[in-house]
Amino acid sequence: MKKVLNVIAAGMLTAGLMSCGGESKNENIITTKKESRTTAEPVRMQDYTQSKDVEWLGNVYTCEIKRTADDKLAKVKDESGQKFVDNSISLTVNRADGSTFFNKTFTKASFEQHISDEYSKSGILEGLVFDRVEGSSLLFAASVSLPQTDEYIPLIVKVSRMGDVTISRDTQLDTSSQEEDEI
Repeated sequence: MKKVLNVIAAGMLTAGLMSCGGESKNENIITTKKESRTTAEPVRMQDYTQSKDVEWLGNVYTCEIKRTADDKLAKVKDESGQKFVDNSISLTVNRADGSTFFNKTFTKASFEQHISDEYSKSGILEGLVFDRVEGSSLLFAASVSLPQTDEYIPLIVKVSRMGDVTISRDTQLDTSSQEEDEI
């Protein structure tokens, strides 16, 4: 009885394969479009801390950068309505003896006069990273971005030897081949 069932099953399989041989295959794939879904909770970037020793003005200084998703700041929304928590970034520059030379917390509002209305309304302060020493100033690269996109406005934060801060839009194309640590 088992042999008979095996022969019948093999015959059906062969007949099924042969019947498909003459048909042309349709390569169209039909699927439903998935709608992007927003989460109920606002999206938060991961908190980040970076510390870097820098030789400046004949001494070694430590630049410490801390990014924090800041619930005290206004939330922003993307085009799909997804909410995002904006960030605050603190920059502390310590002398070799451990005393603080510079300490300031930046928010997107710190860069308002250098960004468009779109970035002011829908952007977040994404990062701040040490760039280089230029003369008697420390230069940091900052960015305000549209969340979860590659679109951002590059900015320069310059800290003078007197602790004065100057912010400007970065107009230089970065063609450096060095890998840099970014937030």
